[in-house]
Amino acid sequence: MTTTGPARIGPADDPVQPGDAAEIVVLVDDVPVAGLAGQTIAGVLMGAGRQSWRTTARQGRPRGVFCGIGVCFDCLVTVNGLRDVRACQRRAADGDEVSTHD
Repeated sequence: MTTTGPARIGPADDPVQPGDAAEIVVLVDDVPVAGLAGQTIAGVLMGAGRQSWRTTARQGRPRGVFCGIGVCFDCLVTVNGLRDVRACQRRAADGDEVSTHD
């Protein structure tokens, strides 16, 4: 008896190739920042060279992406007026307004 593993999906099976992603623009603290469709807000920020975008309340230490999977709360931002959004979990959309936390 032959068993087969899970079906593999390769690049040829993916209708959207990496080079096909549309450019998007999000406003970060009222400054336009370019990204690609499908990126998280954290990905857009890091792609723009930002390693941190908020500071801790007690000691003012910089915070950005730490775990990258939505567990640690270090990457929190406000998106379109919604506070405490994990930037590593939220996909960026063209025209999003992002405010960083202090």
